[in-house]
Amino acid sequence: MTDTTEEATAQAKAGAMIIPVSPFEQNCTLLWCTKTRKAVVIDPGGDVPKILAAIKQADVTVDQIWITHGHIDHVGGAAELRDALKVPIEGPHLADKYLLDRVVESGRNFGMAGVRNFAPDRWLSEGDKVSVGELSFDVYFCPGHSAGSVVFFNKDMRFAIVGDVLFNGSVGRTDLPGGDHAALMRSIKDKLLPLGDDIGFICGHGPGSSFGHERKTNPFLNGAMG
Repeated sequence: MTDTTEEATAQAKAGAMIIPVSPFEQNCTLLWCTKTRKAVVIDPGGDVPKILAAIKQADVTVDQIWITHGHIDHVGGAAELRDALKVPIEGPHLADKYLLDRVVESGRNFGMAGVRNFAPDRWLSEGDKVSVGELSFDVYFCPGHSAGSVVFFNKDMRFAIVGDVLFNGSVGRTDLPGGDHAALMRSIKDKLLPLGDDIGFICGHGPGSSFGHERKTNPFLNGAMG
């Protein structure tokens, strides 16, 4: 089942549809500008027919794919979707190139067939911007869960897409190649939390939250855990 949410300001500048994909139930996000109906698919981890059906249901025009990081559950369908839509892929950071070069190998390890290695049309770095329609997002380089994880932040809507950096009640795992718990905590505490307690976010798995809620209740951030 496709879950639909509206991530929007009072002016309803944006709409979003969360599409659970892959055996990992990863939150692939279809995000669009309500004024232009231009859209982006973020982290197409698999189940491309399901993503294409959601695009049709939302009645939007996708002109980009954004990637937060290179793990198989976030990129398994990226090459196939790029071919189907004939649109560019932006992200993640170059530090995740080793993951994108091994998508087929990772898919084999997790029983995911039909995946392909690929390179994005644009690698992203700290300070870059990405945009869809009239919506602009700042790119934050947030390593730790993977070496090349990035976060997309829209200042006007007070909204972020954080991939697997931060979760509702947890943080990204760091036991995979390229993982670094200390770096992950620095990314969260030095880059994300200072943006403001009011920032709402969509994460890579499970329900979203806000930075303020996580600052107060997340055991990794409030001192209950290291």
